[in-house]
Amino acid sequence: MSFDRKIKIAPSILSADFANFGQEIRAIEAQGADWVHVDVMDGHFVPNLTFGPQAVKAFRPHVKTVMDVHLMIAPVDPYIDAYADAGADVLTAHVEAGPHIHRTLQAIRAAGMKAGVALNPGTPAEAVEHLMDLTDLVCVMTVNPGFGGQKFLDMTAKIRRLRSMIGDRPVHIEIDGGVDPKTAPLVAEAGADVLVAGSAVFKGGSVDNPQVYGDNIRKIRSATEGTWA
Repeated sequence: MSFDRKIKIAPSILSADFANFGQEIRAIEAQGADWVHVDVMDGHFVPNLTFGPQAVKAFRPHVKTVMDVHLMIAPVDPYIDAYADAGADVLTAHVEAGPHIHRTLQAIRAAGMKAGVALNPGTPAEAVEHLMDLTDLVCVMTVNPGFGGQKFLDMTAKIRRLRSMIGDRPVHIEIDGGVDPKTAPLVAEAGADVLVAGSAVFKGGSVDNPQVYGDNIRKIRSATEGTWA
């Protein structure tokens, strides 16, 4: 995964057809997705239960771009090697998920993955200020994590603060939650460069009608034109 500051659209397969993950992944990539976002939830750290390492491993052969795995679980450390084995390119842990986030990020990188750190809406940017040299991505939650389709929470001030903290480091700012053509330019202008979108990409399309996915991706991308990235 090389670093550049162009806007990347990362559809969340939490909004895909669960009976057709392989075809859905191939469809969104063919229609212009830059990354594939996988939301891992444990029913404990967040109030939902989704994919484990075996499911992620099954997705891997279908992903030709970047598999971006977002762990909404606690604890994280016992599962890092399993998600590395499953083929994650980026593995993101929440700063709120445990007391030793430095060790977690070091372990993710040691396992051969890019390391991400995520912030819940109620967590300030300053919680990760000391982590900028250990991380490759900061994920700003713009909904309370757990379920897709929630209303966007405005975190543009936090995004600007993070962009200032990052400076010239090669660190992505990812936005997860409520991203659509209306909200995408707000977060992109503030400094975000990876936009996770679930229902906004998958709504109205299917593996039999994949051009809708492409239309939705292009609408989000075009809405960010003229922003900093």
